[in-house]
Amino acid sequence: MDLASRMAQSFQDAADNILTATEALAVPLANATELMVGSLLSGNKLLACGNGGSAADAQHFASELMGRFDRERPELAALALSADSAVLSAIANDYAWEEVFAKQIRALGQPGDVLLAISTSGNSANVVAAVAAAHEREMRVVALAGHDGGQLASALQEHDICICVPHTRTARIQELHILAIHCLCDGIDCSLLGEEA
Repeated sequence: MDLASRMAQSFQDAADNILTATEALAVPLANATELMVGSLLSGNKLLACGNGGSAADAQHFASELMGRFDRERPELAALALSADSAVLSAIANDYAWEEVFAKQIRALGQPGDVLLAISTSGNSANVVAAVAAAHEREMRVVALAGHDGGQLASALQEHDICICVPHTRTARIQELHILAIHCLCDGIDCSLLGEEA
């Protein structure tokens, strides 16, 4: 096995995936950015959730906003619902894993907040339940999915936004999810601070 060639092919596959997805994702990313900026400027907050690698992506998103992305700016209200192991394990133990995000949204979510719901397959039951809870709280949803969007895309309402990576391989979807998160963070900064010279 030629591992160097295999690694080079992974880079090529990722680059091809980015170029293929550019047209499909640019407009929903811009729309999601505008939605999030509007929420933040109205004094609301952004909540994010996901499982496994998507949980890490949710935490990455929140940390870039609460801290900084590329430029210094005031802190922005963002919270990853996947970050508190005591809350997650208590809800999972006392209720069900499907409720770990939904119950947090019912406790913390307010009308005008935005949920970033991340699921590579689009079929994570607890993320789909989180969307339903967000709608109960009069929140809008930005879904970050893959494949055909799965149950997550089906759970969205008219004014929600679906950013769906048009690929079936988990690694390729996750690579574009992190790029999408960086695009959202950059777009938020650009909208709030203006374009850099």
